[in-house]
Amino acid sequence: MNAPEDRGVVWLGSPSFPDAARTALKDTQLRGNLKRATTTIRDKRIHAAGELDDWEDLREAAAAVKRRTARHLDRYLTELERSVTTEGGTVHWAADAAEANRIVTELVRATGEREVVKVKSMATQEIGLNEHLAEAGITAYETDLAELIVQLGDDRPSHILVPAIHRNRAEIRDIFATAMARWGRPAPGDLSDDPRELAEAARLHLRDKFLTARVAVSGANFAIADTGTVGVVESEGNGRMCLTLPQTLITVMGIEKVLPTWSDLEVFLQLLPRSSTGERMNPYTSTWTGTTPGDGPQEFHLVLLDNGRTDTLADTVGREALACIRCSACLNVCPVYERTGGHAYGSVYPGPIGAVLTPQLVGVGGDAKSAAASLPFASTLCGACYDACPVKIDIPRLLAHLRAEVVQARQRESRLPTPEALAMKAAAKVLDSPALLSAAQKTAALGARPLSRHGRIGRLPGPLHGWSDSRDTPAPPPESFRSWWRKNRESAE
Repeated sequence: MNAPEDRGVVWLGSPSFPDAARTALKDTQLRGNLKRATTTIRDKRIHAAGELDDWEDLREAAAAVKRRTARHLDRYLTELERSVTTEGGTVHWAADAAEANRIVTELVRATGEREVVKVKSMATQEIGLNEHLAEAGITAYETDLAELIVQLGDDRPSHILVPAIHRNRAEIRDIFATAMARWGRPAPGDLSDDPRELAEAARLHLRDKFLTARVAVSGANFAIADTGTVGVVESEGNGRMCLTLPQTLITVMGIEKVLPTWSDLEVFLQLLPRSSTGERMNPYTSTWTGTTPGDGPQEFHLVLLDNGRTDTLADTVGREALACIRCSACLNVCPVYERTGGHAYGSVYPGPIGAVLTPQLVGVGGDAKSAAASLPFASTLCGACYDACPVKIDIPRLLAHLRAEVVQARQRESRLPTPEALAMKAAAKVLDSPALLSAAQKTAALGARPLSRHGRIGRLPGPLHGWSDSRDTPAPPPESFRSWWRKNRESAE
């Protein structure tokens, strides 16, 4: 894998996961917010999925569609380009973040506008589009409620589905009261933290933007190769306003979002809402095909983003991560995410899926202590993410695969054996020799006595403390099983 600086995913200048997680774990307010939100969403998902007798069949069907699409991705992408072009749209190909940002900026400049409204899009977060547009003198207004909260608070998203999951109502009220005026219509002076009042303040704030914006930027949940149709699902209707009112619509989409046929969409529109929000269907499912004279945007541009995806596709094991439909079900069941939140992952893509997707998009080479290289280890490998994933991505398997990639990358860079490699080599030699194993067991039992308390070892000395600092280590027994067996067998004879 290449070094992170060769790719274009933002945020990876943050601390590695272990360092960021230590800070997050000390924030009791954050942990409380996360626990309440993830528990609520998790329970709703379980109930909604349980309503369908064929839930497991749907998961398998979705996984099969994604596998087939990945095998023939080049063919489906060229078919999508033909279909979109036939329907009056224009397709642009972006190899990386820099090219995608340049394309979008030039398209906006060509309209003469200096403001755009945005539908929630992780692809544009991935490439840092808002920041790039700001440098070009163009202001991007987020219209998804959670994304608006993040933007007004000069914050970063911490969840795929609910980017402001780390904020409670009181914090949101304070953000609206202090920041809305800088971006447009101010919040009411007597604004409380009642959800209805907060939603109304956001609606009034955004309405002016919807009615005046002539350019919109969107993401895409799916694109259909044989029809050229692009789709976005959302819960508030703000996306529908962005997709219909402006004169120019620019969609930035990762190349893995393509589906072969319209009928394939049926499977995913049953899985996605149940897995993400615990609903039978999304309140707003918007699809559009090219342009229609006199109705809706009169210019449609589709930017197909690679940015490390074809390199990921080349890994026959790691490519499975590209099947992700961004439902966030894996985040809501992950015990690590629930305690640390999304910011600790240092990436646009948090949680279990981020731990396997981000390292592949940006690479784990270069600095051996890079944030991306730490992500595959941000997991207990409990398997809850695999059980919850609607497209059956085997995330624990991918984590183990990427951990091996990280170790190999470090070995290539240092050209010296790592401490882990030396420890494994020593363990192999000891385990291969009955005499050495017996001696090691006796030594461990004697050496552990001064360090053990209540059957557990405290802090190990020297470099070994890295193990005991994060784990409960059982004290070795005073007598090994081999020794016990030898004594009892001899006694019996």
